[in-house]
Amino acid sequence: MRITDTADLWWKNAVVYCLDVETYMDWNGDGCGDLAGLAQRIDHLADLGVTCLWLMPFYPTAERDDGYDITDFYGVDPRLGTHGDLVEVIRTARDRGMRVIADLVVNHTSIEHPWFQRARQSRDDPFHDFYVWRDDEPPDTSDQVVFPDQEQGLWSFNEPTGEWYQHRFYKEQPDLNVADPRVRDEVAKVMGFWLQLGLSGFRVDAVPFLLEVEPDDAGDLPDPHQYLRALRQVVGRRTGDGILLGEVNLPHEQQVEFFGGADGDELTMLFDFVGMQALYLSMARGDAGPLERALRDRPAVSPDSQWATFVRNHDELTLDKLTDDERQEVFAAFGPEERMQVYGRGLRRRLPPMLDGDPRRVRMVYSLLFSLPGTPVLFYGEEIGMGEDLDAEGRLAVRTPMQWTSGRNGGFSTADPDRLPGPVVDGGFAPEFVNVADQRRDEDSLLSFTKLLIRRYRESPELGWGGFALLEQPHREVLAHLCSWDDGALVAVHNLGPEPRTVPLTLPGCDAGHRLEDLLVTGTTPVGEDGGVELTLDGYGYRWLRVVGPDDRRLV
Repeated sequence: MRITDTADLWWKNAVVYCLDVETYMDWNGDGCGDLAGLAQRIDHLADLGVTCLWLMPFYPTAERDDGYDITDFYGVDPRLGTHGDLVEVIRTARDRGMRVIADLVVNHTSIEHPWFQRARQSRDDPFHDFYVWRDDEPPDTSDQVVFPDQEQGLWSFNEPTGEWYQHRFYKEQPDLNVADPRVRDEVAKVMGFWLQLGLSGFRVDAVPFLLEVEPDDAGDLPDPHQYLRALRQVVGRRTGDGILLGEVNLPHEQQVEFFGGADGDELTMLFDFVGMQALYLSMARGDAGPLERALRDRPAVSPDSQWATFVRNHDELTLDKLTDDERQEVFAAFGPEERMQVYGRGLRRRLPPMLDGDPRRVRMVYSLLFSLPGTPVLFYGEEIGMGEDLDAEGRLAVRTPMQWTSGRNGGFSTADPDRLPGPVVDGGFAPEFVNVADQRRDEDSLLSFTKLLIRRYRESPELGWGGFALLEQPHREVLAHLCSWDDGALVAVHNLGPEPRTVPLTLPGCDAGHRLEDLLVTGTTPVGEDGGVELTLDGYGYRWLRVVGPDDRRLV
């Protein structure tokens, strides 16, 4: 193993928690979540075991894309608070051993951003080249839009200049032109500003679109990945140990390019979209095969790089890397109604309703999440099993107010319900049944179970740092894997089917001098002379087992 300072690579075994300030906690009673409310809930996150807080956009916005259409990259949305409030959140989080990162959304601006307001008035304006333009009428690009139910193409006409401007997302979000060195300089200044205020890095939005530069327009940027390396250097110079967590929804072999290959000098971490989608296909089939293949095919990366694992994020649960038939299998299992689907490629549901609230299956999935090699990422409310609001528009179905208590508005706000960002979930996943306060006092709650998983994950550095191997066994429903690092090794076994299974395994390098100690319950399993063991699993069962040798000094 390469000699390095493990403290600099804190993200290798971090627990990342994503939230939207607007829907997390309203402290001043105006109906909108705010930074002051978040500061009051940092202790909940610390108690949960979160080590990295990821804030969705808190910048001023025209509210066309739930905060992702930014009007001022240096500002704080006044509904949420001030720069001082943000610094208080960062300071409080640091006091609890928690770093803070934020969304970096610089592949486009809002149409109301001052840059575009000037750029659209004249071809001679200095800001005109900050954006991507064309003179002639564009061809049909309807098959390339990100939101096919909202936009008909990638170009919109701008009357004052007689040109068309490009927008990968909504027409209210014109694309920035990173081929222009002034744009690249501005992005570096934006990053430097927020890093100076105490952020530990960024989750970088829509990275492939950010780097999309036409060869004829490349200017002095013939290799867009050179720009990504420069952004990594900005973070490194300003913080020493800051990160770039990238949204790159591409096949594995293309994702590796965004790490910077063997050098690992571009994005620090990438979401494993391929593995996430394979997980849902495996759950739909009750067959671990798709997930096994995705994990086996996941490329090895530099020691300075890491895969981020997740069950759900703030966008649609995309299934675009599955085949049409596979996608239909997942739709049939977890989103059979059209209103549960979005853009023809994904689901707008949270996990517990998809699994009919079955606590065995929900806990098995989160056990799997935290035991897979990589860095786990949680979306707010997952720790208590929140549901979705299918009456909300599009992706807002999963961005409902956080449920703190069983009281009015789920304890999110004292304001009248019609002043909230959106309705609190009702039905079987309403605050009456799903909330933080009740689960804090219940040792058998999902919240208590998630705390246990996080504690065991943090005690098991091999999960974030170590090597990974799938273990052979005869059951198609079962996934068994081994993670090892330094002198530690952990076996995780998960049953994706409803029937109990007895799982025979052979553990490499083990003999009768070893034993397996359960980490989630109390129990010991002896290892045979040949390294063989037999493990029992309930339907949708799961076990984490520490490999303990005769001279092992680690606590179990």
